[in-house]
Amino acid sequence: MKVIKKYGPGLLLCLVIALPCWFLGQLVPVVGGPVFAILAGMVIAQFYKKKTAIQDGIGFTSKKILQFAVVLLGFGLNLSQIAQVGLTSLPIILATITTSLVVSFVLCKAMKVPGNISTLVGVGSSICGGSAIAATAPVIKAKDEDVAQAISVIFLFNVIAALVFPTLGGLLGLSNDGFALFAGTAVNDTSSVTAAASAWDGMHPGANTLDGATIVKLTRTLAIIPITLGLAVWNVIKAKRAGVAGENTFSFKRSFPLFILFFLLASVVTTLCVSLGVDASFFSPFKELSKFFIIMAMAAIGLNTNVVKLVKTGGKPIFMGFCCWIAIAAVSLGMQVVLGIW
Repeated sequence: MKVIKKYGPGLLLCLVIALPCWFLGQLVPVVGGPVFAILAGMVIAQFYKKKTAIQDGIGFTSKKILQFAVVLLGFGLNLSQIAQVGLTSLPIILATITTSLVVSFVLCKAMKVPGNISTLVGVGSSICGGSAIAATAPVIKAKDEDVAQAISVIFLFNVIAALVFPTLGGLLGLSNDGFALFAGTAVNDTSSVTAAASAWDGMHPGANTLDGATIVKLTRTLAIIPITLGLAVWNVIKAKRAGVAGENTFSFKRSFPLFILFFLLASVVTTLCVSLGVDASFFSPFKELSKFFIIMAMAAIGLNTNVVKLVKTGGKPIFMGFCCWIAIAAVSLGMQVVLGIW
């Protein structure tokens, strides 16, 4: 009862916000439920006074529910399918991820963008948008305002990509397989990859690029694991260095992102079950629940975000997101030329 009293009101508020945002996300997938939720949270935050009874549950949702959502996300990954089809796109994926991380790092230093925002924009642009940001934020201990800033940047270029890339691909003379690779590696979020590939299929009857683009995108999603573990190790190293200077209370176990290991375990369970004959649709409810929990967490993050500060500090992250987006698109197309695909 104490736990319910402590976290219940905040959890309930996030749930109430998430429900209509979930349906709005279904109606407008190019925007997506998480963006609707974060915007709704920021608007509502302007009209209520923060109270401990609500804030405890909001904080729990933005941290623990978000981590649980990432674990459930693993049930959407069939590793054997990715190994069979997605490996052909691996060189392009590695090139685009490296490009985005390098661009964000360079601009972080050159423009003095806060490190956490730079990291979130870099991984969100290069891996899988909101899901990558959701997985990375707890590892680097990002503030809710940092997450809101990164999600906003990713959303902006998701929409542009979904609207522009099908026409751009046609003008460039990309094949159906080429556009599947382009959409899967150069568009940030899964929903926008789906929107772009569906638009291409509508413009080219019988193309069926949606399946190929989705598998490429799922292959990118696996990069969450090495990226987050790498960031965790880097945080461990920095903390140990700080401990040498005086604070020896650092715990590797407390700082290591165990939820990422559970994410990997969920992927392995899905792969084994499907290989043993279980229908992949059995895991669909877990994937949908993951998406809903991410929407709840984004509502919580919106409630903890100062919208005025977000607007005032938004210029540099948007420019960083633009540079990452352009660089990823250019490298994705360039690698197709190098590999003889285009």
